[in-house]
Amino acid sequence: MKHFYNTLFINNRFFYFLGGIAVLFVVGFFISIFFQIAKVLLFILSVLTIVDIFILYAKKDALTASRVLPERLSNGDANKIALELKNLYKFSTHLSIIEEIPYQFQKRDFIFSLILQNTEEKIIYYDLTPTERGVYLFGNTNIYASSPLQLATKKYVLGKEKELKCYPSFLKLRAFDFKAFTNQSLSYGTKKIRRIGHSLEFEQIKEYVSGDDIRSLNWKATAKRNQLMLNQYVEEKSQPVYSVIDKGRAMQMHFNNLSLLDYAINATLAISSVILRKQDKAGMLSFSTKLEDWVVAEKRNSQMSLISEALHNIKTDFSESDFSTLYAVVKRKITHRSLLILYTNFETMDGLNRQLPYLRALGKNHLVLVVFFENTELNSLTTIKTEDILEVYDSIIAEKFMYEKKSIVKELKKYGIQSVLTKPENLTGDTINKYLELKSRGLF
Repeated sequence: MKHFYNTLFINNRFFYFLGGIAVLFVVGFFISIFFQIAKVLLFILSVLTIVDIFILYAKKDALTASRVLPERLSNGDANKIALELKNLYKFSTHLSIIEEIPYQFQKRDFIFSLILQNTEEKIIYYDLTPTERGVYLFGNTNIYASSPLQLATKKYVLGKEKELKCYPSFLKLRAFDFKAFTNQSLSYGTKKIRRIGHSLEFEQIKEYVSGDDIRSLNWKATAKRNQLMLNQYVEEKSQPVYSVIDKGRAMQMHFNNLSLLDYAINATLAISSVILRKQDKAGMLSFSTKLEDWVVAEKRNSQMSLISEALHNIKTDFSESDFSTLYAVVKRKITHRSLLILYTNFETMDGLNRQLPYLRALGKNHLVLVVFFENTELNSLTTIKTEDILEVYDSIIAEKFMYEKKSIVKELKKYGIQSVLTKPENLTGDTINKYLELKSRGLF
């Protein structure tokens, strides 16, 4: 009886009819024929309501629903969810479906309305786009079913609760992996890059044949064998590349609902995949007041899983970043010359100058690539038509900040530090392009 009480609802249509009958009763005090009509209609409404309730509850499990979820959610991407429904009633059923999606999406009116014919099956697809990493709890699927009479409704609570972890964006990996198989990298493969040097790795000593480069002659081996011998080299591929993620307060700013930190995390996952496909060693670390989430640069089958798990677990309170700690730990732990892709953000020259000594020190032993962000909201202020003095001030200040960003690029270049100034939404593509450019030029 308790279940019946908790799942039965009377529809608005019933109250509309009841209200109309009440009006007829009032009129019936003055015209007796309407009083008799009202009593007949009230009897018919009562019978139809009882019949409606009976046919809704006659079959115990007349509706089935199952939610098809991915194994994990991709942060910042549209994740496809499917809801499979089946109607076992012997009549067409009006359904209102309320999905209990995770609270992080802040949607309390996630409702679908549809009609299912007798024994009809249907699949409803919808997309969810998470904007933060973590654990997402999916609740039940609540279905409110009505017969064609639509006087009463029965509530079904179907499905099971399930937790899904939200990982850095992995749905776009294939699109970015395509860049690893092209020799043209900048601007999506439209700019040719002249190779100015190369790194070589020793392979073997072999006999000299006509046409070989005499600069590679091995004189010790030649003396032992009494014939010309030379060293054979192959292009060095397995070079370490570290993604260094700044977790400080400079990365707290949000664009399009994603923080700069999450943009950097998504880009790290994508570029790590490209690095491994280019036969280099991918690693990562994060820092603010101390270094954390360290994954040593390796080229192994499980490397992407290790990096993905480390990125998923990154937590921060957005405190002030300590670049001196970064320098000290990197100098002690990364002894082989590596490419360090540093994701951070500098808004002013003063902000850069405070950290520049540490970046220059890192650049003595490694190739440093600093990736920081354009403020796209400020960019829009410089393009709008100004109509009053306040808008003129806003436009001038925005242009000043944009000029500071470009000055930062020039200052870094002056000390031999590579840089990428990019919009948050273009971060992954621009960083991959820069990595491929540096690799094609043999700079590391």
